[in-house]
Amino acid sequence: MARASGSAARRRALGQNFLVDADVARRTVAAATLRPGERVLEIGPGHGVLTRVLLGAGARVVAVEIDEKLAGALERSQLPNLTVIESDFLRLDLAELPPEPLVVVANLPYSSGTAIVERLVETRDRFPRIVVMLQREVAERLCAEPSSRAYGGLTVLTGLWASASLVLTVPASAFRPVPKVESAVVRLDVAASPRVPVASPSDFRRVVRAAFSQRRKMLRNTLGAVFGSATEDVLARAGIEPTRRAETLSLAEFATLADEATARA
Repeated sequence: MARASGSAARRRALGQNFLVDADVARRTVAAATLRPGERVLEIGPGHGVLTRVLLGAGARVVAVEIDEKLAGALERSQLPNLTVIESDFLRLDLAELPPEPLVVVANLPYSSGTAIVERLVETRDRFPRIVVMLQREVAERLCAEPSSRAYGGLTVLTGLWASASLVLTVPASAFRPVPKVESAVVRLDVAASPRVPVASPSDFRRVVRAAFSQRRKMLRNTLGAVFGSATEDVLARAGIEPTRRAETLSLAEFATLADEATARA
């Protein structure tokens, strides 16, 4: 077993709820459409309910587990085609993982699930297909449409690279300890290039973050952090009313504004 820093205290701080429902595990694995022998990254395997279903489907699994005792128990199980790495995935040097692209299938901790998804999508050349269980509210944000309540910065920044689909909702009773919220499984199919043309992904991030920094304010106000006094002229050239708010913009409209930022740099 490869080992990095990990502790039960940190596991508790992450608020991990362990999946105990084998049917949910089977449906989650089915959503990943794995080929026999395909290499899979599982983050936070816990007691290995999902791990065993993955192995039963013929996957070769690399499991990254932050908790020393849980990682040790999985290692001692001597399950074939399983490699265990004791580490916090958010701190893990990705060079420790196999070099080929990995499918991700995981039940993510509520408190760090968003950050983990962001890292996976940012390193999109490594993780082309991601099937993860998250708090339902976060899952809905990933899949939201413009002008919906759930639509936000996470939706847009993830959507530049990945198409998201909600696979199933998961009741609290599927976990121990039982959480106070529902979960959901989301599949992200990650593209090698932006799903809409954009000159600079970093300028795209800058525009999106500024636009959503004060969600209830109009774009004429929020985008001042990027365009300054030229904000209304930029919006006019883009054909976007300055009184609109960030949650009404499509992915393509954000890309147009990002290209304006790139042109002015």
